[in-house]
Amino acid sequence: MIMNGKKGLIVGVANAKSIAYGIAEQCHKQGAKLAFTFLNDALKKRVEPIAAEFGSKFVYELDVNNNAHLETIADKIKADLGEIDFIVHAVAYAPKEALEGEFINTTKEAFDIAMGTSVYSLLSLTRAVLPVLKEGGSVLTLSYLGGPKFVPHYNVMGVAKAALESAVRYLAHDLGAKNIRVNAISAGPIKTLAASGIGDFRMILRYNEVNSPLKRNVSTEDVGKSAMYLLSDLASGVTGEIHYVDCGYNIMGMADIAVDENGNTILAMDAK
Repeated sequence: MIMNGKKGLIVGVANAKSIAYGIAEQCHKQGAKLAFTFLNDALKKRVEPIAAEFGSKFVYELDVNNNAHLETIADKIKADLGEIDFIVHAVAYAPKEALEGEFINTTKEAFDIAMGTSVYSLLSLTRAVLPVLKEGGSVLTLSYLGGPKFVPHYNVMGVAKAALESAVRYLAHDLGAKNIRVNAISAGPIKTLAASGIGDFRMILRYNEVNSPLKRNVSTEDVGKSAMYLLSDLASGVTGEIHYVDCGYNIMGMADIAVDENGNTILAMDAK
């Protein structure tokens, strides 16, 4: 198996429909030994059964905005697993009100929260775990097309994802001398708990489905398989990359089909 003998930390699993779950599933299928984190007691009840499903008893409390948690995470990993081979950073958050209305009305507080939780946490988490991350290891985070391009209702999270993608490149340079790779997956829209806060998400899903070259939406399994590749030795020469897993939607310069707010087709470009 491709990941046999590998050990990794999955940060950000919310439930069995989350992208982080899809990544954990594919890594586990290929032989990886996993540890997980939870944000608070409410999420602990969700994460522990998921960890057990993947044969893991290693579940740690970790709020990426809590320095006390970050300062102790490496020691906990070392005690249970020794060194690890990879980190999955699947953490992002912006206040709901910052995903509504016009971007220009974003408050400084909402901006700081989005940037701190969604971007700076990649740096702080990687730095915290670096003492137990093996040479030849890999760090993976999750982005979205709303970073480099405008996507309705994404607002401050789009700006955060743009910063996250830049952070990937700078971290890739810093950690390259240690033979540690840093990459991101830019996944297409998926109906997850995190996506539920985005307005008109049903329309976004339908629009991507009808306009992507593969004529479907991406699944957590699709993302998980690509993530497993980037985390494995198969991608030993790949770092600083933003890898799109979106059924090809990102290549489109003009829509094939337009849809209304209910997801109904209103224009076919090849209509007679």
